[in-house]
Amino acid sequence: MHARAVAATTTALLGACLLAPSSPAHAAGDGTRPPTVIAHRGASAYAPENTLAAVDKAAELGIRWVENDVQRTKDGELVVLHDDSLRRTTDVEEVFPDRAPWKVKDFTAAEIARLDAGSWFGPAWAGARVPTLEQYVRRVERHHQKLLLEIKNPALYPGIERQTLKVLANEGWLDRRHVAHRLVVQSFSADSVRTVHELKPAVKTGFLGTPPVAELPAYAAFSDQINPSHGSLSTGYVSAVRAVTGPHGKPLEVFTWTVDDAERARQVAGYGVDGIITNKPDVVRGAVRGAGE
Repeated sequence: MHARAVAATTTALLGACLLAPSSPAHAAGDGTRPPTVIAHRGASAYAPENTLAAVDKAAELGIRWVENDVQRTKDGELVVLHDDSLRRTTDVEEVFPDRAPWKVKDFTAAEIARLDAGSWFGPAWAGARVPTLEQYVRRVERHHQKLLLEIKNPALYPGIERQTLKVLANEGWLDRRHVAHRLVVQSFSADSVRTVHELKPAVKTGFLGTPPVAELPAYAAFSDQINPSHGSLSTGYVSAVRAVTGPHGKPLEVFTWTVDDAERARQVAGYGVDGIITNKPDVVRGAVRGAGE
């Protein structure tokens, strides 16, 4: 995810929900349990982001949660990649020099499978591939990890929410055990998060951004988490979020991103956040005295 401005939810979306009641205030972060540590795009400080190697590295470090990004190919395959272009993290310019601007949506899954998604990170990672969503969740399952899945650029891929849920269902990730404890689906798009909630109400969801406090009850109609950039956080904001009850009858949670240094990790942990998304999960875990479950 990028630290970028997030478009406001449409007036129609908010108008239907703003009058929803909130729960009594919930005291976030009482210090008895450290925040959950989530490996951003896998352990992406130590292996090429969003690859199976990054999942493996997170597992090697003992990190239970990994985050990823999902896009869609020209022929309808879901792949795990952050950017809507293949240029930054693959050798697509060499392999397909005449296909600028190298958008994911303009390449088939077979073409993307040919690309080297590791050499940009370092010679030791040469030959790493862009995984499909199926390949990715199977690797996460192999390590008994948990998944924070981001639907990326949903406006580019109509219907991606339903398709993502179908893949998760086919891979066994929508059973009671996974849904209750091992899966969150998030997006910068409030409409996309709401769609996921409407299609599969049992799935835990997160909105990436920092909505105004007055609008939090609207988001709580379809989102279990409010997941802001760490630069937009304060103790007061976290407390305001936790004072609102989400769609599953529990206080809204806060997973913040992207924190890579120990001092900042301790600071946001002190705000009472529920989770910290980081490229350096070992550093953050050490700073907050162990990863939450």
